[in-house]
Amino acid sequence: MEKINAIITGVGGYVPDYILTNEELSRMVDTSDEWITTRVGIKERRILTEEGLGTSYMARKAAKQLIQKTGVDPDTIDALIVTTTTPDYKFPSTASIVLGKLGLKNAFAFDFSAACCGFLYTLDVASSMIQSGRYKKIIVIGADKMSSMVDYTDRATCVLFGDGAGAVLVEGTTEENIGLRDSYLRTDGKGLPFLHMKAGGSVCPPSHFTVDFRLHYLYQEGRTVFRYAVTDMSNDVAEIMKRNQLTADQVQWVIPHEANLRIIEAVTKRVGIPMGHVAVNIQHYGNTSAATIPLALWDYEDKLKKGDNIVFTAFGAGFVHGASYYRWAYDGASAVANK
Repeated sequence: MEKINAIITGVGGYVPDYILTNEELSRMVDTSDEWITTRVGIKERRILTEEGLGTSYMARKAAKQLIQKTGVDPDTIDALIVTTTTPDYKFPSTASIVLGKLGLKNAFAFDFSAACCGFLYTLDVASSMIQSGRYKKIIVIGADKMSSMVDYTDRATCVLFGDGAGAVLVEGTTEENIGLRDSYLRTDGKGLPFLHMKAGGSVCPPSHFTVDFRLHYLYQEGRTVFRYAVTDMSNDVAEIMKRNQLTADQVQWVIPHEANLRIIEAVTKRVGIPMGHVAVNIQHYGNTSAATIPLALWDYEDKLKKGDNIVFTAFGAGFVHGASYYRWAYDGASAVANK
């Protein structure tokens, strides 16, 4: 039996229409465009403002665009995975809602939770499913409505996050030397005190107390998270390059989790890859958690060429982190031109 490689064959994306600018945020909290841009590199973020719409809405929009772009028959989809930290409900899964709205008749669906590393981890899981030969086509969606957990009175965190979704179609091929080549994924478990939501889970269920004391918002100790993110992402990228005998000039693109421009710059500087080879769109969307990497693929698709060496890397609550080595499987400019 020929070896099956798992490849991305298309990318879709969605961001809400409403743009929350730094100038508007400066009227809400004590901040400024200069302060935000200098520290995190964000100029604006998209926010899903329509009442009654959640993560599944954005995920469905991204997946629908993906299906239209690739021309894939929805009845041939075997599985749909949504990676998110902001599910519509505790249950059922957000993926099941998306699957139902898309009308996929022959697929199963489940959610995957790994915070800002969600897409990186889920792509590896989906690729393994494809490589097993049991599944032919899998839709992977990274989607988060971060505005649903952001405290817009906290100037340290409210400037960072936005809403959005990105989707990819993962398929199998027997063509050699393309697709997901290697992953280096780790969880160290040290991150709970530094990045979490204090209430809403089984340890601290919702109550009048938790609402009154604003415990249902994201909590982050920024300096600690920054330090761990730079160290772990740098080490992970260096490790994946070493394991695959990649030099800096052999990497066409680094596609990082878009959390903070200074983190991205520090990581790529440490591994010797110039910023001209790094996909960056944080200035437009902010940190969309599990959606950042697929949204970067969406924005940069027309620049990706078949055979390009791509390194994905991410870091998130937990702490979870890692890097993957991927060889791009098609000429993105042609796919975008045929939209």
